[in-house]
Amino acid sequence: MANILIIDDSPTDVRVFTTLLEKAGFSVSSVDNAEDGIERIRAQRPDLVIMDVIMPGMNGFQATRTLSRDPATAHVPVVMITTKSMETDRVWGLRQGAKAFITKPVNEKELLACIDNLLPKAH
Repeated sequence: MANILIIDDSPTDVRVFTTLLEKAGFSVSSVDNAEDGIERIRAQRPDLVIMDVIMPGMNGFQATRTLSRDPATAHVPVVMITTKSMETDRVWGLRQGAKAFITKPVNEKELLACIDNLLPKAH
């Protein structure tokens, strides 16, 4: 069972994503800010991260860049999920190291297909 970490400051979004992901068979944990998320990733090595962009303190772009530049965490795929729907935001997010960029409201099938594509396949 893959472990997914959600980094999002919206309790509502965390609840929605957690319910969806647990129903799909994933183990889910969450933190409400990027700084704690980075520490959690370094300590627990989740299989995938769902990252909000707009958060107090460090934003999701900065956190993703930090993770992708650190050899200890660069292998963990980051899926950015945000209300920011401009193409420039998507390009910037991918340039920071995100493996996917999905805008809210999230389509369940799109999110699960994206996660399935990014997780290493069991042999």
